[in-house]
Amino acid sequence: MGHGSSKSNGAEPSDAGNGSETSRISRIRRRLHLHRRGSASDSSNQLKNIAPEEFTGIAHIQLIEAEMKFKDRWFACVSLGERTFRTPKSDQTDKPVWKSEKKLVLERNGPHIARISVFETNRLSRNNLIGYCEIDLLEVLSRESDYQFEVLDLVDPSSSDKVVGTISLSCSVEDPIETEKSFARRILAIVDYNEDGMLSLSEFTDLINAFGNQAAANKKEELFKEADKNGDGVVSMDELASLLAAQQEEESLISSCPVCGESLGSYDRLNDIIHLTLCFDEGTGNQVMTGGFITDKQASYGWIFKLSEWAHVSSYDIGLKSGSSASHIVVFDRKTKRLVEELIDGKIILSMRAIYQSKVGLTLINAGAKELLQSISEKQGRRMNSPESAKDIPKFIEFFKDQINVADAKYPIEHFETFNEFFIRELKPDARPIAHKEHDDIAICASDCRLMAFQSIDDSLRFWIKVNPIAVNSKYCNVFTENKRVVSLLSTEDFGKVAFIAIGATMVGSITFTRKQGERVQKGDEFGYFSFGGSTVICVFEKDTIEIDEDLLANSKRSLETLVTVGMSLGVSKQKRAETGSLNLEGFTIS
Repeated sequence: MGHGSSKSNGAEPSDAGNGSETSRISRIRRRLHLHRRGSASDSSNQLKNIAPEEFTGIAHIQLIEAEMKFKDRWFACVSLGERTFRTPKSDQTDKPVWKSEKKLVLERNGPHIARISVFETNRLSRNNLIGYCEIDLLEVLSRESDYQFEVLDLVDPSSSDKVVGTISLSCSVEDPIETEKSFARRILAIVDYNEDGMLSLSEFTDLINAFGNQAAANKKEELFKEADKNGDGVVSMDELASLLAAQQEEESLISSCPVCGESLGSYDRLNDIIHLTLCFDEGTGNQVMTGGFITDKQASYGWIFKLSEWAHVSSYDIGLKSGSSASHIVVFDRKTKRLVEELIDGKIILSMRAIYQSKVGLTLINAGAKELLQSISEKQGRRMNSPESAKDIPKFIEFFKDQINVADAKYPIEHFETFNEFFIRELKPDARPIAHKEHDDIAICASDCRLMAFQSIDDSLRFWIKVNPIAVNSKYCNVFTENKRVVSLLSTEDFGKVAFIAIGATMVGSITFTRKQGERVQKGDEFGYFSFGGSTVICVFEKDTIEIDEDLLANSKRSLETLVTVGMSLGVSKQKRAETGSLNLEGFTIS
């Protein structure tokens, strides 16, 4: 074929600039592109500059197959942080096979719990989530073996103790050193024509020319000698990795990514290697998952939703502006450090838009419809306390099946005689652990909620701070002054006085407090609850009394709500942080 063998004596290649030389380099460049199956934007969506001390490695996940309890066309999604990828659809079967893979960057303080969701595809607009499992990628990194094949149970989204199928997958994590060697191995394979794992000078020259760096091409013999550490006339994979590492620190051999064309060298060697590794997939013959999604729900939508997005009828994004036009609320799950979507019932969406997003709706409220809505809310509240309302419980659980975990409930579903009994259900004692329970100078989240946190009142005015963005983004009314609200003052030693404001929403039956004025309460004690519907709680602290957790502030600056549960950390008392004395273990007083 005219290519020097890796075992040759290192004879000089021909410098003739003929057509065969040019076509050979073109073929190599095409192979660089073909090694990655999928659009370049899939990888660029997850690329960002990472500090070397934060880089943990690159996880390689392959979803192989699943066993389900009925036949359908299936696909699966992998979600990590703010990125979601999906497999193609399977054939009609109860044993779908995908063999789809994806590589994900891991950071020391970043998300490391990958969620794998399996959907059936029997609907036009939205497919059904049937089961899911989670895998800790940092735990995989700590294992001794390089590659792990596992069969994991898929659990029902609404009940974590119910198994609905199994999924077979393999997972490995490359540490930073392995990442560099793995990349060197990939590019070596492109020009290692006799597949002996070594590069002759001829093969090495072809590789340097394919990189498109003229300065490097002009000194290819010098680079070859620099790489050939043991002087045996060929360059091994380890020698090539060392050369790439050294040159990337000085003057990069690869000036731009051969897959997506993005310029390299703007940050540091590590990020260039990460970029190239993600863009440049090894030719395993497997399907690379499709990217560009932010949640598994978004990845699951059918063609009707895609058409509505194209026509600008619906929107799907993060932040303040998207909420008023979307039927989805995208939030950041603090526990798993990934984006999730909360659904809103279609009838509620239409009602909210009719009321809050039009002058006509607000005119009706001002003209007396407000009293009608109040009457409807009260009537609905009475209905939810009636025995007949119990039949709505299974439908409610099914609709919110990936948001409600019935396994957390203290009593089984059959125990509840009305819908409201279920809605205000007690949880098992260990369902909501209290962070640093013995330290009263650490404030905790007051409810299971989507939380926004601000350092000042002025900051809060720039973002929404209410359950539904359709109402909050209204141009025509202020839901915080229009809706029913109850204010309680808590006197504390570590945070001074804290205003606890409960705000009722449309269709909320009642606000109930379980503590009385003057009563002492301890951290984590129940304070009250909303019946049917839920709403908003606002906690207002005195100035300079609390240092709110940084992740909550960072998400709020993006207009991104954080999904938290009762007992999670909210912030630390600035008074106690500045002191070195003993911690206050007194309770709170309600006034």
